[in-house]
Amino acid sequence: MALKNGSYKGPNWATRRTILEMLKVKGPLSSKEMADELGVSSMAIRQHMQELEQLGDVKSEDRVKGKGRPTKYWSLTPEAARHFPDRHRDLILDLLGSVETVLGQEALDKLLNERRDEQARNYADRMKQFESLEERVKELARLRNSEGYMAEVSADEEAGFRLVENHCPICAAASVCEGLCARELTVFKRVLGPDCKVERVEHLLGGGSRCAYRILPK
Repeated sequence: MALKNGSYKGPNWATRRTILEMLKVKGPLSSKEMADELGVSSMAIRQHMQELEQLGDVKSEDRVKGKGRPTKYWSLTPEAARHFPDRHRDLILDLLGSVETVLGQEALDKLLNERRDEQARNYADRMKQFESLEERVKELARLRNSEGYMAEVSADEEAGFRLVENHCPICAAASVCEGLCARELTVFKRVLGPDCKVERVEHLLGGGSRCAYRILPK
């Protein structure tokens, strides 16, 4: 089992990647067990484990076997999954293509519309407490940030707001399914309300460096 390239940088990256692979395959291990496997000292392993723990990739638990002091056993956290190969991107692309091929464009549109409506309901439920347009825009940015879009809000030159998304976590799917982007714009218009105009002024898939939206009060 191989980790993704670039999981770690620096002089100790090779050893850390080996440790993660070992924990992935063999389950919880003590520092001594890992040291014996790698042919290094237990102290060296403990230093690596402390650093990996700070990065959020490993956790420990004390186990007592017979008499004596408990032994610390290390295992991977769910966050460590980011260092291993992940085919979910390819799976999503294959599924979108299969839906269109097997069930037709109408079925794909129905699926995308359901996602749009569910997303709009979730956003609206979180935003209903905010009355002003500014508050709604800022809450929308917070919601998008929680989904990985790296969103930020600034004042627009036309007395409105500019919502910028510096990253698109669904870019791969959107690149083969244009309906995703179109429906996201529809969601924004719905949840921000009828008292404003929302337009996309920069589009990542249209050659822009990010997606940006101008939001103007009516």
